[in-house]
Amino acid sequence: MAAKEFIVAIELGSSKMTGIAGKKNLDGSISVLAVVKEDSSSFIRKGVIYNIDKTAQCISNIVKKLTTQLKTSISHVYVGVGGQSIRSLKNVIVKNLPADTIVTQEMVNELMDANRNMTYQDQEILDAATQEYKVDNQYQMDPVGIQCTRLEGNFLNILWRKMFYRNLNKCFDLAEVSIAEMYLAPLALADSVLTDAEKRSGCALVDLGADTTTVSVYYKNILRHLAVIPLGSNNITKDIASLQMEESNAEQMKLRYGSAWTDNSEIDNSLQLNIDQDRSVESRKFVEIVEGRIEEIIENVWYQVPSDYADRLLGGLILTGGGSNMKNIETAFRNHTHIDKIRIAKFVQQCISAKDPLINARNGMMNTVLGLLAKGDMNCAGAEVDSNGDLFGEQKPATPNNELHREPRKPNELSPGVVQTEAEKQKAEEERRKQEEAEEAARQAEIEAEERRRQEEEEERKRRENSGLKKTGKKLKNFLKSLISEPEDE
Repeated sequence: MAAKEFIVAIELGSSKMTGIAGKKNLDGSISVLAVVKEDSSSFIRKGVIYNIDKTAQCISNIVKKLTTQLKTSISHVYVGVGGQSIRSLKNVIVKNLPADTIVTQEMVNELMDANRNMTYQDQEILDAATQEYKVDNQYQMDPVGIQCTRLEGNFLNILWRKMFYRNLNKCFDLAEVSIAEMYLAPLALADSVLTDAEKRSGCALVDLGADTTTVSVYYKNILRHLAVIPLGSNNITKDIASLQMEESNAEQMKLRYGSAWTDNSEIDNSLQLNIDQDRSVESRKFVEIVEGRIEEIIENVWYQVPSDYADRLLGGLILTGGGSNMKNIETAFRNHTHIDKIRIAKFVQQCISAKDPLINARNGMMNTVLGLLAKGDMNCAGAEVDSNGDLFGEQKPATPNNELHREPRKPNELSPGVVQTEAEKQKAEEERRKQEEAEEAARQAEIEAEERRRQEEEEERKRRENSGLKKTGKKLKNFLKSLISEPEDE
């Protein structure tokens, strides 16, 4: 039976591109209807698209396979934005006010707009997380209604390379797949695996992926830092492959023997680990290779935690992603960071029901795409299709990207973690240009009106002067006439 209502999300990972369709139930739970995975290692590296045509073809394949399983066409999808080059940067905007000024929402919006209008070379602002406001010398989360003379806004801008952002949008355009909403994948993941208590008390979420490791630091329910490290579990595989073996064999050895930490007394120097029927490697050498790379990843993760919050992580470290399945990973992080409270998030907090083994494995590898699915609120179902792929009745084409949001939303109107699509930005830019043209036309009209008024005043002045001269001349003429006529009368 064809599904009538569902949400579709796509995650563009470095090793796999995943598409998922699910239905939100009245009780808040989610029923997963279909899951599709495609290899993406040849055209997505470190979470960044390098081959637009292959990526577009992969997106198209995923949508087609989901359509076949759902027996319903897909009108649009939710997409996660992540990968290398995403970074966060603090920014401060200051507004000096007259004495005894009461802060209004319009003043706050002006600060937010000024921050959003910041330009960075080759970088695009994907999202701006408000940290706090400084009202004179006091920090406030909501400054509206407070009297002050100096208002300061502290923001955390999340940046991504413009080229990567445009390539992502272009891929979906080429695949003729409309984007319902773009989300920052790390923020969607955090909302699905972190508890309110962890965000409030301070925590660091570490997503251990195949090619990248993402670090998100929260404190007082606010994102304080976001960084993507270009190191992941594939680096461990490549290090093992340096022992003169195929990467496929190295991956199998990593999954079978790999451990993030091994006590020195437990290492058997005489033990040989089999590579294949003819070759083997010393256990200690294998352990040193794996632990060496794990240590490098952990050191880079800890380096990304700002010093201001390193001793405030009362919520501890939360590990997720495929790399979190490695044996003794908690011990390795605990030994290097000295953080005792460490939790592995194997699954999202939402109630998910599914028949697919990829979901039911609950190994942390599907958490991001499930987080994106949970964010969706627009029905992605199109027209029904039959077993031959033909549409029943009249075909409904996918909704064009520029039609999904007829009224482009301002950045300040977006929910946290939501990224404007290229089509939405273009429409917003067109409206901004039209508004500027209208304002310029209005200014020009005012100038012309002022010029006409000035000319009219000048003409009126001259008319009055001429009128005054005529009157004076007439009086003078009459006076002279009276002087001449007086002797004659005598």
